[in-house]
Amino acid sequence: MSTIVGILMLVIGLVIGGGAGFYVRTVQKKTEEVKAEEEKKRIIRDSESKAKEMLFEARSEAFKVQEEAKKDEREKRVKLQAVEERLVKKEETLDQKMESAERLKEELESKVTSVKELKAEVQAIYEQQKGQLEKVAGLTKDDARNLLLKKVEEESKGELVAYVKKLESAVKAEAEDKARNIIADAIQKYAAETAVESTATIVALPTDEMKGRIIGREGRNINTFEQVTGVDVIVDDTPGSIVISGFDLVRRYIAKVALERLVEDGRIHPARIEEMVKRVKEEVNVLIKELGERAAVETGVIGLPLNLIKILGRLKFRVSYGQNVLKHSMEVSFLAAHMATELGADANICRKAGLLHDIGKAVDHEIQGKHAVIGRDILKKFGIAEDVIHCVEAHEGDIDAESVEAKIVQAANLISISRPGANKENLDNFVKRLDEVENMVNSFIGVKKSYAIQAGREVRVFVDPDKVDDLQAIKLSHEIAKKIENDLKYPGQIKVDVIRERREEAYAE
Repeated sequence: MSTIVGILMLVIGLVIGGGAGFYVRTVQKKTEEVKAEEEKKRIIRDSESKAKEMLFEARSEAFKVQEEAKKDEREKRVKLQAVEERLVKKEETLDQKMESAERLKEELESKVTSVKELKAEVQAIYEQQKGQLEKVAGLTKDDARNLLLKKVEEESKGELVAYVKKLESAVKAEAEDKARNIIADAIQKYAAETAVESTATIVALPTDEMKGRIIGREGRNINTFEQVTGVDVIVDDTPGSIVISGFDLVRRYIAKVALERLVEDGRIHPARIEEMVKRVKEEVNVLIKELGERAAVETGVIGLPLNLIKILGRLKFRVSYGQNVLKHSMEVSFLAAHMATELGADANICRKAGLLHDIGKAVDHEIQGKHAVIGRDILKKFGIAEDVIHCVEAHEGDIDAESVEAKIVQAANLISISRPGANKENLDNFVKRLDEVENMVNSFIGVKKSYAIQAGREVRVFVDPDKVDDLQAIKLSHEIAKKIENDLKYPGQIKVDVIRERREEAYAE
């Protein structure tokens, strides 16, 4: 019984405890919910308060921005109004100027018309007065002018002759001294030997029996040799040698070297000849390149294209008037550079143009035309400077020299080809040139006789003293010199010496 009661009491206790716990938990939950609700309301109130503050600040900021925008707008409106006012004023000023210009134009047109009318009146009066003067004087305007000039010339003839001679003497003396010093200095510094090239080459033979082997059976060896080299082989009675003849120095050089090697080798037959000539040609191509490079280095010309250097090297095997063209080109380069330095011109242009001035002669036997024009085209192809090209094109006088450097290259070229021993002309051409000079001088009115002397370097002109006076003699000397310059080609210079001599005779009995 007591056990049951105990159990019941335990159960009741548990029930009461559970109910009490539930109640307590319910009360705690309600309390927490109340607190959470209050916290929520507080957060909401804080948020609303912050939102109101932010909204107030935003409105304040917006109001400030709006005020600033209105202020900027007012300033811009004021500026725009000022600009409009200035434009209106400028437009008014422009209208005023246009009106003034129109009035001025009308006034000018009126004045121009008046001036034209006045000019016509003056011209009419001038013509009337001129006609009256010509009628009174019995002379036209041209006759009066010629009469006056003739009278002045007659009265002042002596003074003019003396003054002209004095000026000419002073200028010539100064120019000749300066030119002589520059040229002499340039030549003295170069001082190269002069050697005249021939058109034949002699090949020495160990024995005369070798001539038969060179000729071969029925001449097949010599015919093959001449065919592949392009030269003539002359076998005569001269002991121990044969002659190779030809105007192309490259071919002669190839033939000489090939023949010497064939003689040394001893095996001479058509196949061996062709093989040896081919080998020597390859060696000569290398030699030509080396010769061009050596010439460029010795003259101080740098930066030339390789193919242009090869063309330059071919000038070693080119002869002009008996002078080796490569050596002549190097000489002109040196002389031109030195004279350019003395005269204050561009020495680099003169040095390069002097070396390349005869570059056209390397191929003038292959291309028709003057070598100066051919050289110009070659240099243009390789992109050489226009200043250098102009010097090359003008060095023979085919076109006018427009630069100081071109004139210096002309002078250097003449110095090189005209100095003693450097130029080899045949007698017929020499006599022909003298005849041309004398015939040209004799064609002038008043010339009685002329003589070309000093190997064509001087022309003595004897004039008729009754037809030519002293002043006309001076004029005639300049006219003859100009004619010779324009119509004749010659190295160096020709002195024109006009001689006027009058003899009077009387007899005493």
